Amino acid sequence: MDNDPWFFIGVFVFIFIIWIAAGGPTHPISFAGPTLGAPYPLDGGTYLSFPKSPFSIGNSNVSLPGSSNGESVSGGSEMSTSSLGGVAFGPSSIYRGIVTLNEYISGADSSNPENEYAELSVAQNASVPVDLTGWTIVSEATGNAAIIPKGTETPTSGIVNNIQDIVLNPGESAVLISGQSPIGASFRENKCIGYFSNFQTFSPPLPQDCPDPSDELAAYYPEYIRDEACIDYVKTLSRCQVALTPPANASSGCQTFVENYLNYNGCLSAHQNDADFEGDTWRVYLGRSTSMWRAQNEVVKLLDAKGDTVDAFSY
Repeated sequence: MDNDPWFFIGVFVFIFIIWIAAGGPTHPISFAGPTLGAPYPLDGGTYLSFPKSPFSIGNSNVSLPGSSNGESVSGGSEMSTSSLGGVAFGPSSIYRGIVTLNEYISGADSSNPENEYAELSVAQNASVPVDLTGWTIVSEATGNAAIIPKGTETPTSGIVNNIQDIVLNPGESAVLISGQSPIGASFRENKCIGYFSNFQTFSPPLPQDCPDPSDELAAYYPEYIRDEACIDYVKTLSRCQVALTPPANASSGCQTFVENYLNYNGCLSAHQNDADFEGDTWRVYLGRSTSMWRAQNEVVKLLDAKGDTVDAFSY
């Protein structure tokens, strides 16, 4: 038992001699602190770094729909960029592919914003109507933005019309005009709407699909067959033409007919219950006093009420 301390002392001396022979205090391991093993890569990225973005800002190989290379952006919440300055497409809306922009701005950079407009449409196979009120159309190049307002489904001339959300059914479209409405509100086109063209200018022009004046004469002037002068006069009128000055020698019956039926409100009263009365296009006025879009180098984006991107294109 008395030899045990000497045995342990001998062991320590032996270890000390080996340490000195191996380099002693000059060995590099003497300066190294405790270490941890390298972690596993994070989702395919490098050690302790975030995964790489799926795109690079300004990448000319990725673009918004409608750009020169014609590539489109996939759905979901992916991000993409335009070839114009690397503008991000943004999170995709649930309406992506259901509501689409016509990839053209008419009258871009017009001195009169009432002549400047874009168009959008709802897919024919959409399962539900789409409420556009509260959506935003944006110029990424200038920062101009306008919110789609409420509108009047069936306007009546000469009164303050009620307004409601602008709702497009499957297959319907909307013209988004930058300027002010000539009749004071956004509206849906209808069978009689062309009569408004007699007093205001619309861009694009309103359809001239009003009922034929001669057909109206036969339907709403019972004594027309005996009034040959009225028949001849009405034949000179085109569809949607308001007869402001009937001939002085026209019969009272003819004058009453012209005043009651050959104008917008008269047409509305006679035909608003027709199966083909309601049109499939809205005129939406954004209410700007200056141009919305640049003539070139522009990025147009349509955002839904949540701010997600529905569609976009560049030119």
